[in-house]
Amino acid sequence: MSGIYIHIPFCKQACHYCDFHFSTSIKHKTRMVDALCKEIELRKEEIDDEIQTIYFGGGTPSLLTSEQMEHIIDTVRDHYEVSQYPEITLEANPDDLSETIINELAESSVNRLSIGVQSFFEEDLLLMNRAHNAGEALHCIELAKAQFENYSIDLIYGIPGMTEERWLKNLQKALAYNVPHISCYALTVEPKTVLEKFIKKGIVAPVNDEMAQKHHDVLVAETEKAGLDNYEFSNFGKPGFYSENNMGYWHGESYIGIGPSAHSYNGESRSWNVANNTKYMKAIEEDSLPLEREMLSITDKYNEYVMTRLRTMWGISLNEVQQSFGSEYYEQLLKQAEPHIANELLFFGEGFITVTKKGKFLSDGIASDLFQIGED
Repeated sequence: MSGIYIHIPFCKQACHYCDFHFSTSIKHKTRMVDALCKEIELRKEEIDDEIQTIYFGGGTPSLLTSEQMEHIIDTVRDHYEVSQYPEITLEANPDDLSETIINELAESSVNRLSIGVQSFFEEDLLLMNRAHNAGEALHCIELAKAQFENYSIDLIYGIPGMTEERWLKNLQKALAYNVPHISCYALTVEPKTVLEKFIKKGIVAPVNDEMAQKHHDVLVAETEKAGLDNYEFSNFGKPGFYSENNMGYWHGESYIGIGPSAHSYNGESRSWNVANNTKYMKAIEEDSLPLEREMLSITDKYNEYVMTRLRTMWGISLNEVQQSFGSEYYEQLLKQAEPHIANELLFFGEGFITVTKKGKFLSDGIASDLFQIGED
C-alpha cells in the first residue's frame, strides 16, 4: 500500500501558531494546480504499489474548487494504479464549508473530511487567529455529519488560559455529535511564529506543559468513555474509522509528497520539495523536480521505527526489530527499555513494547531514550 500527499500552499490568513509552508496570496492558484498535476505525472515511476490513500493537506485545501480537486485526483488515477476504494481526505476549515460546498464535496471523489475546528470557544480562536468563529464550527459539523459518514475534527489543547473545564467542554461539544474520529494536538510554540513573538513580548502567556498534560489526561478519559480508540498518540477513532493515510505513515509505508515543502518516503530515502511557491512552479514547468534527498542509514530507519510505532497502540514489535535490524538493536532495545518498564511508563508483553497510560504523554521523550546513536 502507498499514499500520495498533496500540499495546497494557500491560506486566507496566517494562524499565529503555524509554521507550515503557505501563502496568503492565491492569485497563482490555477498555475499551482497545474504544477501539482505535472509533478504527479513526473513522479509516476517512483511508486509501483497500489495507491490506497490520497490526502489533501496544507495550507488550506478547502480553498480549491471541486473542479480543481477532481482534476488533481483524475491526474493521480491517470498515472498510478489506484485501489478500487481509496481513502481520499480533504483538510477543510469551517469557514469554507458552506452547505453548497459540502454538498459539492459529497458528490465528488472526496470521501473523508478533516475539519480544522481547533476550539469551540471564541477566545481560543482569536488567540490563534483562526479565520472561523465558534458558530461556524458547530454549523459545519452538522452539515458534514449529514453528508459524510467518515469525517474527523481537529482540536488543540494546552492553549494559554484554557482551563481544564473549558477543555472538557470542548471535548463534550465534539463528542456530542458522535464523531467517528478526533485528532487532538498540544499547542506547541514553533520558532519564528507570531505566537512565539507574542509570548516573548508578554502579550500571550507561555504554554504550560503541566496544564497540557492535564488536558491530555482528560482527553484520553473522555474519548475512551465515548468508544474511541486512542490508536495513535494524537488520534482517536472508532473501529473502522482510523485514518488510513496516517496509519501508512506510522507503519512505514511509502508515500509521495506533491507540492512545495511536501516530503516523500520510500523506505530507503526521504526527500522534500523546495518550500517556495515561485521556485517550485518554475522548476516543475521546466520538467525539473525541485527536491533534496537523503539516504537513510539502518540507524535512521530503526530510530524512525521506534518513534512512530511507540506512538501507536500496537507499539514496537520485538520480532520486527529482530528481523529488520538484527540482534544488536534487539538487545540494546531491551536494555534501554528496562528502566521505563520498571517505572511503569512502558509495558512489555506478548512480544511488544507499548506505552502505558502513565507514560503516554511522555512517549516522544521515551522514544528518544530508546534511540540508537552513532554511525553504522
